[in-house]
Amino acid sequence: MRRAPAGAHPPANPLYKEVKNRLMRGLVAGEWKPGQAIPSEWRLAGRYGVSVGTLRRAVDELVAEKIVQRRQGSGTFVTTHTEDHQLYYFFHIVSTGGGKEAPTHELLSFRRDRAKGEAASQLKLERGEPVYRIHNVLKLADRPVIFDEITLPVARFPDLTKSLLAARAGTIYGLYQARYGINVIRISERLSAARASSRQAAGLQLREGEPALIIKRVAYTYHDTPVEYRVSCVNTAQHEYLSDLWKGAPAGAAEP
Repeated sequence: MRRAPAGAHPPANPLYKEVKNRLMRGLVAGEWKPGQAIPSEWRLAGRYGVSVGTLRRAVDELVAEKIVQRRQGSGTFVTTHTEDHQLYYFFHIVSTGGGKEAPTHELLSFRRDRAKGEAASQLKLERGEPVYRIHNVLKLADRPVIFDEITLPVARFPDLTKSLLAARAGTIYGLYQARYGINVIRISERLSAARASSRQAAGLQLREGEPALIIKRVAYTYHDTPVEYRVSCVNTAQHEYLSDLWKGAPAGAAEP
């Protein structure tokens, strides 16, 4: 491999990547809200001084990452966390041999705490920073199947309360988006087998120590900024984890 000449600079990002970064900055700044259409490709191309083809490549990547979505004959819109979007893109628990169904939720506890351990590390918080600790059960066919332990940075959700969380009309990610302008675009998950702790077993109506699936997940917003850390305990007696990937799909996904 030929060495680069002394003093040479590494090659810059392709132009469409720079355009994508500028679009992302607009999204972060709230220039285009969830559910709103972004300007047409020819208008954005003129704004950034690039060809329509370059602009389209940037938008194509945002579409592939589920950050925006094209609607035939209507334009390109910032993705919203609707029930259908959550169920078919983020929720991975299905009945054994069956399909997906929309879960219902039951909020068990909500309190303020201090960041520590793995939660602090995954959320990139200093030890002792204020966080919310949330215990939540998701039910399928009216049976408790998933016990969630959720940690959120107080700084990102400053006025969140137990009543707001319990009374939300849609999904928890929909609440993040509608009230706080935080759009979850990627999820990282790690799965392992374990035995249910006493707290997890109580939430799932199991005996302590019964086998269960543990899912540790981090939810990210723009620029790979972590906004939620979650440990889910899944009763796999009649349910299983399904990951249905396809070529070009972005890494991650999980949650209602």
